[in-house]
Amino acid sequence: MRPVTKYAKSGELHIAYQVAGRGAIDLVWAPGYISHVEHAWEYPPYANFINRLAAFARVIRFDKRGTGLSDRAVAVPTLEDRMDDVRAVMDAVGCERAALFGENDGGPMCMLFAATYPERTHSLVLYATFARHVAAPDYPWPLPREEREQIVRRIVEKWGEPQVLDFTAPSLREDPQFQQWRATDLRLGASPGAALGLFMMNSAIDIRPMLRSIQKPTLVLHRTGDGVRKVEEGRWLASQIPGARLVELPGVDHLPYVGNTEALVGELEEFLTGMRHHPEPDRVLTTVLFADIVDSTSLWPIAKSTGSVAALSTVRATACSPRSMDLPARSAAREQSVMASLGLVLPFVRDCTPVKSK
Repeated sequence: MRPVTKYAKSGELHIAYQVAGRGAIDLVWAPGYISHVEHAWEYPPYANFINRLAAFARVIRFDKRGTGLSDRAVAVPTLEDRMDDVRAVMDAVGCERAALFGENDGGPMCMLFAATYPERTHSLVLYATFARHVAAPDYPWPLPREEREQIVRRIVEKWGEPQVLDFTAPSLREDPQFQQWRATDLRLGASPGAALGLFMMNSAIDIRPMLRSIQKPTLVLHRTGDGVRKVEEGRWLASQIPGARLVELPGVDHLPYVGNTEALVGELEEFLTGMRHHPEPDRVLTTVLFADIVDSTSLWPIAKSTGSVAALSTVRATACSPRSMDLPARSAAREQSVMASLGLVLPFVRDCTPVKSK
């Protein structure tokens, strides 16, 4: 069942949020550039990512002011305004202390919160984020402000189309389902003008002076082939936060719910709980039983050449995943796939009774 969207009051604005899971630790997820807490569930890999986190934590997700289902601000919000939205959401759900998970421009919000409210911060997990949004002489990895602004203005001109997937999700750039979902997600997440305004706000972010004041356990996660925020930014960030641990993950996708998500979630889970859960894969065990009936094997070449294959076998497919007990359609499809790979056209009996572990 999907969580219900509720609202927290932050000043005069309402911040949309959802809570998933009942884990022992509260995990506040500050999203990247644009988000929509309800539409996220429409893309199965995103939903799976949330549920994986919810298996060990109470996951508190929200749309930043000006995006998604949250109120649109009259003026472009400051980083301090958006940081205060974290506090408002935590108060609304009765959370006194939480681990903070910040991706992209959600990262500076979380770092500022950890430095401002250390008593309410359990720990910090930063993914594909930055300390400064645009390049500077002593921070050379992002694009210069003028160049980045030109790119953003071109994106805004075609806002709501499946753009920049070569950078945000290159492994899915040719996937029609993802293209459609992502384009809709952008339209629901912000209007073109709001998207441009958020970029202008992000361009002013520079939290380098306060990094040394963060005194909470910090995990920095970054994919080595990220085309939006270079891994060098993650390395520098980890070197500036006292005691921070850097984990470089293989991959080219910037969005956390795309690519090898289990590697990312596994690191996060182990950091927060001290252990890593390996979810059992969703699989179907297929057994082919063959009986030689009155020298029927000697007739096989003839039967195969004529295309008239007798019913020589029975296939039994058993759903093994504890998360997938009722899978008649999927089992049937996989049975047919196995048969096709063997060159067989056979009747089968399907049994979806779970296999009991010994």
